[in-house]
Amino acid sequence: MAQVIFEQIKQVNEYGSEFWSSRDLAKALDYSNYSKFLNVIKKAKLACENSGEVIHTHFAHVDEMVKIGSGAERSVDTIYLSRYACYLIIQNSDPSKEVVALGQTYFAIQTRRQEKTDELIEDDKRVHLRDEVKKHNTMLAKAASDAGVANYGKFQNYGYKGLYGGLDAGDIKTNKKLKKSQQILDHMGSEELAANLFRTTQADAKLRRENVKNEMNANLTHYDVGQKVRKTIKELGGTMPEGLPSTDGIGKAKTRLKKDNKKKLEGGDK
Repeated sequence: MAQVIFEQIKQVNEYGSEFWSSRDLAKALDYSNYSKFLNVIKKAKLACENSGEVIHTHFAHVDEMVKIGSGAERSVDTIYLSRYACYLIIQNSDPSKEVVALGQTYFAIQTRRQEKTDELIEDDKRVHLRDEVKKHNTMLAKAASDAGVANYGKFQNYGYKGLYGGLDAGDIKTNKKLKKSQQILDHMGSEELAANLFRTTQADAKLRRENVKNEMNANLTHYDVGQKVRKTIKELGGTMPEGLPSTDGIGKAKTRLKKDNKKKLEGGDK
């Protein structure tokens, strides 16, 4: 029953993302007074913010045209809700209503399923980007050697310092609470790996394009590229790489992907 109720009012936008209208959800949850339902949404927004999520990502205010009779329409304020927003709203709704209890079960299950899907998507991106970084680090090492770099560890640290606001590899490990034996790149999420891939490819290209010679010049070139990547992240409003959380090892991501592929071959979720 719950699935039918909430699936019927689910909508999909032009990008294939699911959403629910706050007005449709209010009716489904038996709120005859929409203003009272807005109080529930207010509590859900607070819970969203406290969980570290960006509110407008899950609660999008829009002007929606509704029919008022005789073919006429008027604009009303509506909130387009993500699945997670619906989950938070139902958690803050009147628990004495049977439909609310049904909704709690439905959105809890669906939200967890979505989280698992998102985790696998992130794993896939991480594995791909980690392989790309490894490949381009090999190319960068060759370009650095051709430029006269003898101490490749020091050369790498110049790139890290530029990108991480002065932090070298050791500082990054300390900041990310990683052990000395753990490789930094193996514990990066896709966003941080992408930033380092950009640093690596651009440093390689710049060394070759400008025919950089002399170890110090090569180190400074790498530092400069790292700084420029950092500046771009800042201009785009992104999180600085040292502020991004570390992840479990890339090996665990590969294991999860293998298990998921095996499950699909065996006939999907059971």
